[in-house]
Order: sequence, then C-alpha cells, then structure tokens
Amino acid sequence: MPLYVDTSALLKRYIAEPDSDICEQYLLAEPIWISARHTSVEIRRNLSRLLEGEALAQAHEQFTTDWQNINVIELDELTCEIAAEIAEATLARSLDALHLAAAIRVGKDSLRFLTYDIRQAQTARLLGFNIVGSV
Repeated sequence: MPLYVDTSALLKRYIAEPDSDICEQYLLAEPIWISARHTSVEIRRNLSRLLEGEALAQAHEQFTTDWQNINVIELDELTCEIAAEIAEATLARSLDALHLAAAIRVGKDSLRFLTYDIRQAQTARLLGFNIVGSV
C-alpha cells in the first residue's frame, strides 16, 4: 500500500533521531512514496538548520535523489481549499493541513500515512487515516 511520507518522517532518513531506524524500515518496505510539494521546502530548511559542511552536502544529495522518486502532490487550488477546510474544522497547523489535504487528494483509504508529528497524527486519525510511525 503506498506510503504518504510527511516531513517529520522523511527527515529521519537524513538526520539521526529517535525512531530513525524504525522509520527507515517503513520506508524501505514500501517502494511507492507520496508527499506534498511543500515537503521539499521543509526538508531543505531543516537540513540547513541542523547540518553543515559535508554532512549537509551528503544529506542534500540523498534528499535530491529521493525527491526525484517521490510522487509529489501539487499544492493547487483544490488541495489548498481542502487544507483550509481541515484547518478550520480541526485547528490543525497550516503545514499539517496541507499534508493531510494532499493525502486526501490521493485517497486516504488507499495509503498509509507515515508521520512522527504527534499533533498531525491526532488530526489524521480524526480524519480516518491509517497512521504508521507516531503512536
């Protein structure tokens, strides 16, 4: 089943964090990854914030390779409208609402949602997503 990968999960691929090894297992078990366009902005910002020098260059190169293979959901008018409705109804943070809206565009019953963001996971569960990663 395809895997929607949010920023909190994908970042664990490049930065050693708690649960990075478990997250990597989820990623390697599923060849089809899906994410929203803004994930690239979030990942690149966090890599630059957390790494420097050769570590940053290596992480950026790995991310660039991964990003070429991720099915990217664009933040078009419909996706943004769905995100706004999610944010209004649940008070989800804006970037979380965009992730959830992108996943809804794919079909929440046709994918698993990989996140380590507890607040986002709570909202996703409310919306009926099959969550993996966060408890």
